[in-house]
Amino acid sequence: MHDKATRPLPPIAEAAPLHAVLACVFQVREGTLQVLLWQRARDPQRGRWALPGGRLDRREPLEQTIRRHLATKVDVRELSWLEQLATLGDPDRNPRHWELATAYLGLVPSNVDPRLPADTRWHPVDALPPTAFDHGTVIDLARERLRAKLSYTNLGFALAPAEFTIAELAAHYSAALGYRVSQTNLRRVLERRGAIVPTGELRRPGREGGRPASVWRFASRKLAVTDPFAVLRPPQRPSRRANGYRRSSTTVDR
Repeated sequence: MHDKATRPLPPIAEAAPLHAVLACVFQVREGTLQVLLWQRARDPQRGRWALPGGRLDRREPLEQTIRRHLATKVDVRELSWLEQLATLGDPDRNPRHWELATAYLGLVPSNVDPRLPADTRWHPVDALPPTAFDHGTVIDLARERLRAKLSYTNLGFALAPAEFTIAELAAHYSAALGYRVSQTNLRRVLERRGAIVPTGELRRPGREGGRPASVWRFASRKLAVTDPFAVLRPPQRPSRRANGYRRSSTTVDR
């Protein structure tokens, strides 16, 4: 047995690592943030759930390769956002061979429903099945990147449909951030930043009744930094006062 420090190096012909690309694709579905995974049918780690991806083609740029793998393997073609997330370089991350992996964060708007292969499903990020290799770590990194960018950019455009009510948009932000976001605060913040604009249309109320809701859209569906110092914070825990407990509200800005 050899430990990592003393084990023999591979022959020179095998010294260069293989290079794979992975995509952590998120979508808000059924009110929760979900990730696209496929179930491995072969060893190693047969039966575990993996992020879609594949080998890098030396004739293609990285982004073109991952887009091709997503389109051909899991039929995901309508990405509203794709960005490079991390490079995974642990020499033992794949038990079969030395392999580097470049991971991407991808987003699909909630009004798109890709036709998935039988071995591929959406899974809530808070209730993941056993994941393969280091893919669980990639999902955590991608979720943190998404949450951060929702704070200081207009990236919400990539999660929501083209038009929405403020209630619908708040539900998307709540799912992505992992806590309830106030509709009033969200509208105030995004409108002040110039990130969303009204379409002038109204949405009829549902069976429960109520007033018609204004329809909004993002001012731009291209990524823009709208407030470089902003942070979307979860609600504060109630603080104790002399006369009892004070209920705190969700904070959506600095």
